[in-house]
Amino acid sequence: MKQLYRYALWIGITALALILIIWAMGILNFIPPLAVLAAVSIALGFGALKTLRTYQYTAWILVAILCGMLYPSAFLSWGDLDLRNPWLILIIVQMVMFGMGTQMSLKDFSGLRTMGKGVLIGLICQFTIMPIIGFLLTKVFDFEPEIAAGVILIGSCSSGLASNVMVYLAKANLTLSITLTAMATLVAPLMTTFLMKMLAGTYVEINFLDMCFQIIKIVLVPIGAALIFDGMRKDFGSFRKVINSISVLSIIWLLGMLFGLWSYFSSTFSEQTMEVIALINFLFGAMLFGNVYYRIFKIIPNIQNVMPLISMFGIIYFTTVTTAASRDNLLAIGLFLLLASIIHNTLGYTLGYWLSRLLELDKDSSRTIALEVGMQNGGMASGLAGVMGKLATLGLAAAVFSPWMNISGSLLANYWRKRPVNRMKKDTTGK
Repeated sequence: MKQLYRYALWIGITALALILIIWAMGILNFIPPLAVLAAVSIALGFGALKTLRTYQYTAWILVAILCGMLYPSAFLSWGDLDLRNPWLILIIVQMVMFGMGTQMSLKDFSGLRTMGKGVLIGLICQFTIMPIIGFLLTKVFDFEPEIAAGVILIGSCSSGLASNVMVYLAKANLTLSITLTAMATLVAPLMTTFLMKMLAGTYVEINFLDMCFQIIKIVLVPIGAALIFDGMRKDFGSFRKVINSISVLSIIWLLGMLFGLWSYFSSTFSEQTMEVIALINFLFGAMLFGNVYYRIFKIIPNIQNVMPLISMFGIIYFTTVTTAASRDNLLAIGLFLLLASIIHNTLGYTLGYWLSRLLELDKDSSRTIALEVGMQNGGMASGLAGVMGKLATLGLAAAVFSPWMNISGSLLANYWRKRPVNRMKKDTTGK
């Protein structure tokens, strides 16, 4: 595999050289396909170099942006299939979140017992610093309403697993990072919706319950399914028996919905009540899916190694489709959005770190919170924009901010990795 990566790197370098040559010759028609070939080959080639391997995921995100910019029509629809269809977006974002969730564990919440102070500070910083800075940036740059709302949305989302990876690379407080990500994910339906209502309500119409339900569907339901799988795998107490019983109930309920119960409820109850019933359907589905995945895992244990790749594929899908759908907006304001993302991200790291230090957290924990605050869940933001049918506008900020967050996070993590904290000066409480 390493040899393949080396070949790909050389192909990418050769393609770049050819681009320069044919550009000088004025043969511009060949530049787009060669640019895609170069980008794909270099993204693969990063795997051959130890210093660049941690940037490989970011390289694929940049490939997605390039493809969406150069060939937008190819990533908007395939025949009669609309790649921006809200149901398709919902399925893919759930797939992404489930893949991320399989890398989590019920034990991730156990850190609350020993580092409650750090988690509380992290949550407060995460759900104040980034949304407020996002809101202020929309005033400075005067973006169009839905694009401005997208900037606030990415700032109002919880952190994702990318921040855990960066904390691991930085050799900071990984336990705090994992616990903080888990808790931020749990409170996201309420906090993200509340912040969007308060800060972005003048830009786009925000239905509090509807957005809250959407976030539960795209985040908590798939991650809940993954945690059910984790519980069944480790069999906490009589966990398997309980889930097996609920799974039987889930099958009966969902079959009932399929064979007429949904139609009956639709003709009997209000639209808001049907939203609650739909959410119940998703929750039952999560129970059942977690159980089914556990049984697949027993047969094919290596499926766990594939799940992060599936999550990566889903995020690349969102990035490509969002870029294709919003190409004109990107050409007009892309540089301003990039500048906004750099300011947003940098202030997140800086304020997250120094506020943590001011509140007497140790340096490792402060580094952790800096990365947790500065890096948001771009997949959640893109998915929410997609299911709302506003991928080209509300999802635009996520498409720009996410690559930069990964680049800056990798740079900061590697910088801190080379400058480890003197742990002899810390006690076990983290003070």
